[in-house]
This record gives sequence, structure tokens and C-alpha cells, in this order.
Amino acid sequence: MPERANAVTMRGNPLTLVGDEVKVGDKAPDFELLSNDLAPVKLSSYAGKVVVIVSVPSLDTPVCDLETRKFNQEAGRLSERVAVLAVSMDLPFAQKRWCGAAGVSNVTTLSDHREAAFGAAYGLLIKELRLLARAVIVVDPGGRIRYVELVKEIAEEPNYEAALKAVNESLAG
Repeated sequence: MPERANAVTMRGNPLTLVGDEVKVGDKAPDFELLSNDLAPVKLSSYAGKVVVIVSVPSLDTPVCDLETRKFNQEAGRLSERVAVLAVSMDLPFAQKRWCGAAGVSNVTTLSDHREAAFGAAYGLLIKELRLLARAVIVVDPGGRIRYVELVKEIAEEPNYEAALKAVNESLAG
């Protein structure tokens, strides 16, 4: 499996990402993750929708918490033709607890803890930590990637405005 050394940093320390890097224009790789009730969820189950994939290291960290809450607020204002998925290596039970405590109901949290297949398929698996890098990916209704932001310093937030612009452009066709 390909590796990209120094692809991201955590508090300035370089980290290696494992897996194939996805790019704008690529067909989005399908994946199977676990929902909060342990049911399998695939990207293909959202066919025909714009899908915002928010990849975070752990919901129980300050930046991930803030980011997911912001996307939850935005998701409440978006069309029903948009699904926002927050993916982490957190256990489904922890994700469910976090969503309840944070009042998050517009974002679907999904766990990649079992096989790290999402992380590997999207090139976001941090080799040294077995966590996911911070990234935002927008997939159009046809399954093509229209936006990718890999946040170089994972202790920083993504560019929300750019991601939302890509969502609106994908909805417009």
C-alpha cells in the first residue's frame, strides 16, 4: 500500500499517510463503515446525493468536536439532497455518546475502526497513530469527487467556506 511521508503534521510533527490519495475528478471509492447502531453503511447507499465526507482523528478532541458541530449547523441549512458524514476511528458507541452530548443530529457519524478500509481507500490513514487525517471531501450525485481538502496541520480546522461552495456547485450540476 502506498505511503506518503510528511503528508500531514500534528503539532508540527510529521506523519505518514497510508493509502491511495484521492483527487478531484476521481470516482469516489466505495466503503463500508459502521453506524452508531453497528449497521454497515456504504457510500453507495447515498447514490444520487451530494455527500460531504468529514474525516476527523477523534470526535473527543477539541478541534474535531468544533468542526463536526460546525458541519452539523451547516447541514441543517442544506438541501435534503446533501448527506454529511463524519468519519473517525472512534468506536460506534463513543460516536453515539458524543452525538447525544453534543446535540448533533444533522451529521451521520460513522466508524472506520474495524478495518481502516476508508482511511486506506482515501489515503487518510495515519500510519503512526492508526487514526484518520483531517480532511473534507465532497462527492457529487454521480459519485465523482468534486472537492478535496487535506488539512496539513491536523490540529487546525478546514476551510468551511470552500467546502460549502463545492457542495452548492455540486447541487447546481
